[in-house]
Amino acid sequence: MDKYVKAPLCDEAVKGLRAGDYVYITGTIYTARDAAHKRMDESLKKGEDLPISLHGNIIYYMGPSPAREGRIIGSAGPTTASRMDKYTAGFLDNGLKGMIGKGRRSREVVESIKKNNAVYFAAVGGAGALLSRSIISSKIIAYDDLGTEAVRELQVVNFPVIVVIDPEGNDLYEIAVKNFKENI
Repeated sequence: MDKYVKAPLCDEAVKGLRAGDYVYITGTIYTARDAAHKRMDESLKKGEDLPISLHGNIIYYMGPSPAREGRIIGSAGPTTASRMDKYTAGFLDNGLKGMIGKGRRSREVVESIKKNNAVYFAAVGGAGALLSRSIISSKIIAYDDLGTEAVRELQVVNFPVIVVIDPEGNDLYEIAVKNFKENI
C-alpha cells in the first residue's frame, strides 16, 4: 500500500506503517554514516548535545557523491544499515523514529524498534541518481571534516522508501523468504 508521511515523524504516522508498505517521505531528514554515528554516540555517552535533535527524526544512512553542475546533490543511494547497528538502540532510546538504509538489521535493533515505536525503511540500492531527484535542498550541519560522511540536513519531497521493519517488529525480508518457501 502507498502511504505518504511528513518528516519529522509523529507516533501516529509510525503506528500506521506496516512491513511492505511503499512510503513517500516529505520534509526534513538527516544523513549520517559510520563516522558521524560514532561521534554522536560518544557525545551521548558524555551527556553532550548532539548536532541534531533525534526526537521524531529520520536518519538516512547515505554519503552522497559530488553534485554535478546545476544539481543540489550527487547520487544519493543508501549505505548498508547493519554498520550502524551498534549505535542504533541508543539513538532510538533518545527519540529517533526512523532510519533509511539497505539490508538486514540485528535482532537487538528490531527489538529496539518495537520498544520505541520506530521504523526502518529501505531505499533501493543502485538507484542513487533517481533518489537524488526527490531531494530539494542539502546542507552540511555538522562534522564537515568528515567529507561525504558529514551530517547533512535534507529537504525531501516524496522520497520513495519501503517499510522493512515496522513498529511491531515485522521484517519484510523474513516475510519474503517465508512467502517464497511456501510458494515453491
